[in-house]
Amino acid sequence: MKQAHGRGKAAAIGTLTAALTLTLAAGTAQASVGGEIVGYPGPDGLIWIPEQAGSSGFVSGGLSSRLDTLITFGCAGGGSIEVAFHLDNHPDRDPDPFTVDCPESDPARVTVPLGTGLQGGFGAWVTASTPSTRWGATVVQPE
Repeated sequence: MKQAHGRGKAAAIGTLTAALTLTLAAGTAQASVGGEIVGYPGPDGLIWIPEQAGSSGFVSGGLSSRLDTLITFGCAGGGSIEVAFHLDNHPDRDPDPFTVDCPESDPARVTVPLGTGLQGGFGAWVTASTPSTRWGATVVQPE
């Protein structure tokens, strides 16, 4: 009985780990008070970061190879953000790092289509030009 319980505990930990698909790399970033830079992506969203301030990032998993993958990053509050996005199982398809200029008021957004056939984990690192530059992101796979 004790062995079965141990396997059940390991399975529960594995399930919990899989369920925790979003990890924010806290660094110096802090959530900003106010509106969202990037709106809710709906049920097709794998990642949604409505608004974050300063440099930070995220990691996740679970890309479906049969669905198209789109990443969107937006920012506001002045300055700029530099985005580096990495696909764990497909580094040859990583988009080149890109910069988004951040207006003081209404957010600027950039969407990059990554195509189909991607699976596994991914991550992004956002380097903000100032600690007060606000940014948001989504990763979606529309059905």
